[in-house]
Amino acid sequence: MRLSTSPNLTKPRLHQNKATYSKTFNLLQRRVNSNAATTLRPVDNESSPGAKPADSPDGVPKRSTGYKDAIMLQAFAWDSCFQKNWYGTVLNKVQDIKAAGVSHLWLPPPSQSVSPQGYMPGQLYNLTSKYGDREQLLKLNQALQQAGIQPMADIVINHRCADEMDGGVYNRFRDDVDHKGRRIDWGKWAITCNDPTFQGSGNPDTGDDYGPAPDLDHANPELRAALKDWLSWLQRDVGFQGWRLDFARGYAARFITEYVDATTGADNLNVGEFWVDLRWNGSHLEYNQDEARQRLCDWIKANGERSCAFDFPTKGELQEAVKHCQYDRLRDARGKAVGLLGWWPAKAVTFVENHDTGSTQQHWPFPSQHVGLGYAYILTHPGIPCLFWDHLFAWGEGLRREIFALTALRRRLGLAADSPLKVLAADKDLYVARVDGRSGSVVLKLGPRYDMGSLLPRREDGWAMTLSGRDWAVWERPAAPAGEAGRAAEGTTGSCNRNGAINGAGPQH
Repeated sequence: MRLSTSPNLTKPRLHQNKATYSKTFNLLQRRVNSNAATTLRPVDNESSPGAKPADSPDGVPKRSTGYKDAIMLQAFAWDSCFQKNWYGTVLNKVQDIKAAGVSHLWLPPPSQSVSPQGYMPGQLYNLTSKYGDREQLLKLNQALQQAGIQPMADIVINHRCADEMDGGVYNRFRDDVDHKGRRIDWGKWAITCNDPTFQGSGNPDTGDDYGPAPDLDHANPELRAALKDWLSWLQRDVGFQGWRLDFARGYAARFITEYVDATTGADNLNVGEFWVDLRWNGSHLEYNQDEARQRLCDWIKANGERSCAFDFPTKGELQEAVKHCQYDRLRDARGKAVGLLGWWPAKAVTFVENHDTGSTQQHWPFPSQHVGLGYAYILTHPGIPCLFWDHLFAWGEGLRREIFALTALRRRLGLAADSPLKVLAADKDLYVARVDGRSGSVVLKLGPRYDMGSLLPRREDGWAMTLSGRDWAVWERPAAPAGEAGRAAEGTTGSCNRNGAINGAGPQH
């Protein structure tokens, strides 16, 4: 699904048709409308192991550690559906994907769909799609699991395309595939009563409306039971081990808790596309994006921490910093990283591009000449980095080598979603940060300024420059033996940034 985070971004919407999808696109601007006042509360998390989210019941951290070392890869682009047997294409790259250090592979929507990309599903149990058929998907998932990579399905359950008309609109569903579990030949009762187009008779919608197809009534226990049967089948019989939840703003977060608990469980990586609008002043992105950060935190809490969230604010801040040489925007007023990454890194899935923002759509693209810098940031920082297929396999050997080297660095130093981060400098033309992993530390420098002054990592302190590219460089240092830990700590982390603060320290929450 596409998102609305840029002030000029519009969303082409496919309207349901029984036989094919409409070739007429209606442009619709999606905006965030908050129905209640929001109290801004950053998660009490200094990007360090053991820190707990704010308001955690009984003060006990609930976040899972089962995926803190994850590196995701989105294994398709917007037009991959038009390439014959896409599943076979991915299958042929499994060993390359493994060599890149990827642990979780996000695959496209698996079901038959009115739209070729898969985001207008109809017969949920029919796994013949534009990407391939059921046997090809099973073969791919088996190969991924044998390679130690967890397949994640793109799950579209906010809406479903109906098969038959009643009252002049499509709102009656068939169940054309034999399967175990509850049937999915639903009537109008499965559609929310306030869907403005499809004349449903169910409960009111618990989230945002999706205009092109009937919004499903997740408040109905029979419908939820049928969806859980389908998700369990995808997990048990098809081999998926995690969910990417499409258009997660379309239904209440509490239902995600139920769906995850009935299937993959909280210790497996699940991530939601809960896109949030960023604050703009004309064409200028505001520095303060706390409202968007808080909405993501609230959504994660509301789903019982069963699902992470894509970190749209971090993408926005990072690419604006690159476009306009505003690297000072990469540190917030409290000295933390920006985006969800700065408030709840263990639940932040960071990314440079996806099938909506980049690919052939180019709705909100990262500056193409600085994509390597984007990966240097997300692969050295906390959070769960998500790579994009085109960057790894379609943008040339130079970028591919950079990404491979950065993922190898992340693995080598034991950098994880909750690794401690200290922002050492954030000026207009210079950003410097240090991240400590289990097996070593990394210093990242971004920006065109060459002179780092006292922030330059020193060879005598054990630092060595490992990687560099256009306006970025990386130094690494292996973890010091226990007896030398105190002396090693006097290296870069003891220096002051240009504002006189020690290592980006700020008010503690």
